[in-house]
Amino acid sequence: MNRARIEGSQLLLGAHGRSHPVLAALVRIGTLVRYRFFLYAGLMPYLLGAAWARGAEHEFHASIFWLGLSGVALAVVGVEAFNEYFDSRLGTDRVFNPADAPPMSVGVFWLGTAAFASAFAVGVYLTLLYGTAVLAFASLGGLAAIFYAAPPIRWSYRGLGELAIGLAYGPWLTLGSVYLQTRMLPRGAWWASCVPGFLIMALAVVNAIPDYHQDRLVGKRNWTVRLGRRRAVWLYLGLASAGLLVAALGVAAGEFPRSCLLALLALPLLIASGHRALATYERPRQFGPAVRSIIAGYLLAVTLFAAGLVL
Repeated sequence: MNRARIEGSQLLLGAHGRSHPVLAALVRIGTLVRYRFFLYAGLMPYLLGAAWARGAEHEFHASIFWLGLSGVALAVVGVEAFNEYFDSRLGTDRVFNPADAPPMSVGVFWLGTAAFASAFAVGVYLTLLYGTAVLAFASLGGLAAIFYAAPPIRWSYRGLGELAIGLAYGPWLTLGSVYLQTRMLPRGAWWASCVPGFLIMALAVVNAIPDYHQDRLVGKRNWTVRLGRRRAVWLYLGLASAGLLVAALGVAAGEFPRSCLLALLALPLLIASGHRALATYERPRQFGPAVRSIIAGYLLAVTLFAAGLVL
């Protein structure tokens, strides 16, 4: 839990430590659900799927797009709420500075539950309209999202969190978006979904590097803890490179148009991130620019790749 969220929660309290319940709920949601996470994890692969449908299959239906996007947004609220609640209960964010993080209210758990239930309702409605494949994608995404930190599975504590993130925010979300628009799952779309899939896995790895010690102490056996920080740097660089390589190989194989090579313009950001990470992986306070560079690289690569499909 970062300091911005702590400060946000403190805004809920008035002079006597009380707040208006509606205002408290709204601010709480705002501090929990990071717009950056929604932008690069939820929105980008969904937009990529719509771009494939429009560019490759010449299909795009605005009403379906917005309805599906509402389900994605609700799922992201659930992901953030559950991750914050269960990490707080397990002490992941309070290992070294327990006084900095106020106890997490059980209301956060119910917020996540309501968000997931609402997202599932959207999925069921779309299933009734367009077939069981929609429910399959929604269910797979839900299993990855709900049990990322929640018991009894806790993917992130078993070394499977990065893979769950890569599948949920790569193939499943991208292909689900393609299917909503086209009712098809073309071979090329499977390859295209690997671009955000590899890149989001890289983000999952790099985000864990500054948290190496606290994750290790609470038993969060993610890939960074298992490999060590230096190897984790090379791992995330390899995963991000794989995402860009898929775009290039897809063009060479004729699966993507040549304009998708625009995604390779993100390569300098990947190089900058790697250079910074190798110099600072043992100093968490100085590691931030490495994370910001790879996030910017992800956004640029997926945006340009999607634009290449439409062009």
